[in-house]
Order: sequence, then structure tokens, then C-alpha cells
Amino acid sequence: MKKILGILLFIGIALNANAQLLWKISGKGQEKPSYILGTHHLVPLSIKDSIAGLPQAIDGTTQVYGEVVMSEAMSPEFIQTMQQNMMIAGDTTLQALFTPEQYEVVSKVVKENMMADIAMLAKLKPTAITQQLTVILCMKHLGGFNPQEQLDTYFQQQAIQNGKKVGGLETLQSQINVLFNSQTLQRQANLLYCLVSDIDKAMDQTKRLNEAYKAQKLDDMLKLMEERDGNSCDPLPGEMEALLDNRNKAWIEKMPAIMKDAPTLFVVGAGHLPGNNGVLNLLKQAGYSVEPMK
Repeated sequence: MKKILGILLFIGIALNANAQLLWKISGKGQEKPSYILGTHHLVPLSIKDSIAGLPQAIDGTTQVYGEVVMSEAMSPEFIQTMQQNMMIAGDTTLQALFTPEQYEVVSKVVKENMMADIAMLAKLKPTAITQQLTVILCMKHLGGFNPQEQLDTYFQQQAIQNGKKVGGLETLQSQINVLFNSQTLQRQANLLYCLVSDIDKAMDQTKRLNEAYKAQKLDDMLKLMEERDGNSCDPLPGEMEALLDNRNKAWIEKMPAIMKDAPTLFVVGAGHLPGNNGVLNLLKQAGYSVEPMK
């Protein structure tokens, strides 16, 4: 797998095997259809204007469900919990997770991009550094990327303004666990080194993913996801399941009751949509009709 892949998955790589972002979900006794939209966090909000059928989906639904309720992420309680989970417990330090040569490379990249001495980050988990560094690199290399403007947040904010219910398919704590606690510290360190050891390659791959998403050539994005480098930067057994498959299956258990309650617009990272264990196929297996909006 390309080096950037494991880094980008948690912030919602958007892809769809059928080159379509928005899908209608009908059948199983629903009076009105629901919809599911795949998002990508690294593109401008203006992408929404080119999504076929989106006004119809917005007007035809009375609630919006995301992966989580984004407004809850701003609460002091959540921020405190996030900060606690970002820190290395015990006596282990960041430096102990790298060889001297690796630590020097990481230190240089952190200094150049985060404007910080790595010694100041000695108790920060590698994944936390990876996330912050990825955002900074994307701001430098991707035109139009603004981390303060996200599709997921936008649709939830619009729903609230229009008096619609907003809900989440999972809790913020569950996402924290996936991001910070599902991998060993050593594995986190390895993935951080994967990024810093070849930033140009990582950003080139990210740009190609972005362009494929903007053009809605999502088959191309799926192919990029399935590429492997044949080294330690490739996903380990169980990692993809934890990031995607297991969560998809948990969402599918919740979605029928949500849709039965009211027609719903689901807005999730589109990496969850395609494949045998993707949400679209799981919905079909559950007896729903799932078709792309045109």
C-alpha cells in the first residue's frame, strides 16, 4: 500500500467503486427513501455543487447522520479526553520508538513543518504527530484545502440551521480508540516514519487521490487504495478491518432503525462505501435497493 494510505484513512479517504458519491436507499417498507453521501476531507466545500442529486437528497430528508456528531467534538470534556489519549503512558518516550537515524529524520521534518523541537513532543503518541503533520503538509501542497471547512461538518451545521435532527453512527470515544489506541506505539512510530521518509511521494499520491475524487473517477481511487509497496508501510492483518470493515458492519446494524424513524441523509467518509464489506453492498445484502443518484 502506498505510504500515505494508512495515514489518510482516518480522515476519510473518499472513494466509490462505481464513480458516484451519492446513493439512494429504498425498499423494505420505507415510505420515503434515505440517502448516503461519501465525503473526502481534503477537497474544498465547493465540490458539493457538482454532486448529482444532492439538492433532492437534502430536501427529501428530515435528519442527517454522520460518523459522529461533529458539534460534540468541541466540548471541553471531549477535548480533555482527546488530549489524554494523545499522550504516551508510562516511562516510554517518543525517541525510544525510533532508531537514532530514524529519529533524526523525524526530528528534521517536525522542525521544518511544525516549527517545533521534537524534544517538546516527547510524550506525544506518534499517531498524534502524524495527524498534525499530515494536515500541515496538505495545507502546503493541496490547493483549496482548508481544515476548518469540512463536508461532514457543513452538512450537520446546515441540518441544525434548518431544524433537522443530527445524529452519529458511532461515538467520539470509539473514533478516539480507532485513531490512538488500536495500534501499538511501535506501529504508530513506523507509520510516522513512512510519511516523513518520503513526503514528496506521499503528497503526489494524495494529489492524485484528490483529482480522482474531484473528477468522480472513483474506480481509480479504489485502485490506489489496493496498491501495496511490499514493505512495513503496508497494512498489517486486521488493520483495514478495524478502520473500515468492522465499523461498516456496526453501522449497518443501526441504519435500518434510523431510516425507519425518518428519511435520512447519511454523510460518511466514502472509503466506507465500496467493496464486499462496504456499506453499499451490506445494505443490498440486508434487502435494500441501493442506486446512484443521477
